[in-house]
Amino acid sequence: MSSRLLLSTGAAVAATALIIGCGAMRSSGGNPMSFFITSANPGKGGDLGGLAGADRFCQSLATSAGAGNKAWRAYLSTTAASGQPAVNARDRIGTGPWTNAKGVVVATSVADLHSANAKVGKDTSLTEKGEVVSGFGDPVNRHDILTGSRPDGTLAVPDPGKDTTCGNWTKSDGGSAIVGHHDHKGTNPDPVANASWNSSHGTRGCSVDQLKMSGSAGLMYCFATN
Repeated sequence: MSSRLLLSTGAAVAATALIIGCGAMRSSGGNPMSFFITSANPGKGGDLGGLAGADRFCQSLATSAGAGNKAWRAYLSTTAASGQPAVNARDRIGTGPWTNAKGVVVATSVADLHSANAKVGKDTSLTEKGEVVSGFGDPVNRHDILTGSRPDGTLAVPDPGKDTTCGNWTKSDGGSAIVGHHDHKGTNPDPVANASWNSSHGTRGCSVDQLKMSGSAGLMYCFATN
């Protein structure tokens, strides 16, 4: 075999290895993103399959974007039920810092995330694909993001007989959930509530159609814990 052929064969093997290596890095999680809004709802409105189902959805979307090497959790709170204690969204998401799909740091810590310094807004709260989620004033408003939480990231404790978490994220009809405005805009008479990314108001229900009535597509925030 000539030296020229050997060189050509070697170059081809090297190029193939590089392509495979890059693909492996992408599929195994080479994306540094650690925060996003889901680009879609799993399909059942407020029924996310509980916290476990919501976490799996976050993980699957992150994996599709090349960030599956991290442990992803949904920013959701739940009430105490079936002998299990209440869960606060802020306690589920690790310690930070968190960056979006464009590499912008949205918060450096849990305390920073729940402060006026947080960079959580329409231009920074991007999907796992790096896309902007439409908001107030756009042809389709999807700014209501499911959280079930108060501004400090703890459970929005429901009044007796009321609901703030779509039945701990298992209801696809009736019920209600607390949502936040990712764009800090809305028609709520309370300007503080309008500006809250995680705690603005309750939804009209938990079905896909009921969520749409209040500007929600059933999207949620996902954070990497590591």
